Amino acid sequence: MKLEYVRPEDIEKRSFEIIASEIAERGVELDPKIAPVLMRVIHTTADFDYLENLKFSENAVDTALKVLESGAYIVTDTNMALSGINKTALKKLGCEAFCYMADPDVAAAAKENGVTRACASVEKAARLEGKPLILVSGNAPTFLIRARELMDSGKLSPALVIAMPVGFVNVVQSKELIISSGAEYIAARGRKGGSNAAASVVNALMYMLTR
Repeated sequence: MKLEYVRPEDIEKRSFEIIASEIAERGVELDPKIAPVLMRVIHTTADFDYLENLKFSENAVDTALKVLESGAYIVTDTNMALSGINKTALKKLGCEAFCYMADPDVAAAAKENGVTRACASVEKAARLEGKPLILVSGNAPTFLIRARELMDSGKLSPALVIAMPVGFVNVVQSKELIISSGAEYIAARGRKGGSNAAASVVNALMYMLTR
């Protein structure tokens, strides 16, 4: 087996060349608007199934770029997703990112109301004011389920929902609730997803504005 020599600073570039080549071999032609997001998710996961599974509402990318450029709140359902969001790009755009899952008030509200911390964290996110809101889910279906309930009741109006929890219990259903909500979304249909993939979507969108 022959190893390929690539300079450290060129590894990402070479990875994207390989991804583009393999996409072309599959006979897939990507919409230029969504290509940077799809390719970064594949780069993060090495999973080409996202060519079929990752779905975008009609104005998802345009809306995301607009609100990120103006400064947005980004609320995730895991600290892993939060840690994966590029802080340099975040700062350049004047955006702020949070994960409330470990907050004492969220834990108390979840216990008092008999719900998951993910539900309580969405309720906390709904109280944010002053900037557009992007919700990012890579783990907890109940984060999305509660978000849909709050949207239906008029208590939450996110600019974008990134719906990518991974797993088995209510994962597929929670994503479909977002897809049918009327909100702008980027969603990984089916069981696949994860915090790393969800963070890569945020990063791809930010890099479209900062690189």
